[in-house]
Amino acid sequence: MSITWTSSEAPSATTRESASARLRTKLLLLEPEFRGATTHMWRPEGLLPRYRTYLCTMHAVIRASVPLMELALRRTAERPGDPLSEPLASYLAEHIQEEAGHDAWLLEDLLAAGATPEDALGPQPPPDVATLVGPAYYWIEHHHPVALLGYIAVLEGYAPAPGLTDRISRLTGLPPAALRTVREHAALDTDHLDELHALLDRLPLTPDQEAAVAVSALHSLDALTRLFVRLGRSAPAPSLRGAGPTPPTGVTR
Repeated sequence: MSITWTSSEAPSATTRESASARLRTKLLLLEPEFRGATTHMWRPEGLLPRYRTYLCTMHAVIRASVPLMELALRRTAERPGDPLSEPLASYLAEHIQEEAGHDAWLLEDLLAAGATPEDALGPQPPPDVATLVGPAYYWIEHHHPVALLGYIAVLEGYAPAPGLTDRISRLTGLPPAALRTVREHAALDTDHLDELHALLDRLPLTPDQEAAVAVSALHSLDALTRLFVRLGRSAPAPSLRGAGPTPPTGVTR
């Protein structure tokens, strides 16, 4: 499960009525602001130290991915008779295996980028990480584990653009060993998002459950945007609200 910086194409007219397409349409409303934040974050000036900070921050996010899914899987098992339980449990069990060890990739990247794993493991994660990850725990425990699918939809749906690895390497001089997370997720997350969308479209979601997924996704994308604004603050951040669509400079397709 990875972070940023592209999104799948807008839904076509033939899919607009599906649950996944309705979710995608809602997320489009927040994309201009998100793209402005990520574009500023990946600008060339001062990128090397900012990339190291990014690795530390993403480790704090991604190390929660498997524990979140394990919690949702346990809570799903506690809902006998819920028509979502079996397909949701099957998806989570498979996805836990797919995401296992991705936090270790970030520590290896950090070491190859000239820092140390302790730079990520030692400090308390910043509040914007808790703002992103924390609600997922709450909604799993106190509402319904299906809400986690909104969180996953954002982390999978805004994955690294295919050209970002080359851009970072060119601007920083970092070796391939420092870029595994970006490189691997640029290749993996499109398929993962397709799997999630297929799940959303076959689950017998009630309107309230579909709304729970959407609220989770919208909050997650907004929180991810705030996180990237903070990461980009080594220089004045761009004006976000009302700025309109931002070309994806620095998020090379």
